Amino acid sequence: MAKAVKTYLFCFDDHRNFSEDVKKRFSDPSKYIVMIFHNMDDFLNQLIKEKEHNFCKVAIIGLQDTKENFDIINNLTVEIKKIDRSNGIILLGPSDKMDEIKKTIRSNIDSYIPRNANQILRINNTVKKIISEHSLLIYRKRRNFSFYFLLFSIVAAILLVVLALFKLPDYF
Repeated sequence: MAKAVKTYLFCFDDHRNFSEDVKKRFSDPSKYIVMIFHNMDDFLNQLIKEKEHNFCKVAIIGLQDTKENFDIINNLTVEIKKIDRSNGIILLGPSDKMDEIKKTIRSNIDSYIPRNANQILRINNTVKKIISEHSLLIYRKRRNFSFYFLLFSIVAAILLVVLALFKLPDYF
């Protein structure tokens, strides 16, 4: 049976709108580690510290209504992807500005979620999707390694049989 993959959730919530709901939803410490940041520098420094690739990382970023905030968050998402391309990014924003957010911020965002009553359920579903993609990537690497090892073993066995055929023809 496959072991549970630890998932790190990095919440950047400068106005403290959604972070407590996320912490309540992902409260199982054996599966999730939720880190909440209200300062962008602390958020980026923690992502740099957790740069290893052996666990799943998801950044949840809350947006405000202002256009300057969209530009700042666009730069932040580019920095997150520079740190580690496998990081998942979820953007939370006001529902009336979602089209403008999608046009402004385009750099490899996994999900755009409007703020409403079911935002936590959407965050949960998106995090589960990112975890599944991360697990599939791990199993794909293992499968490819196993396949190449099997192929190498078959080729080595055939070479040994051919070598034995020429060296010991009496046994064949």
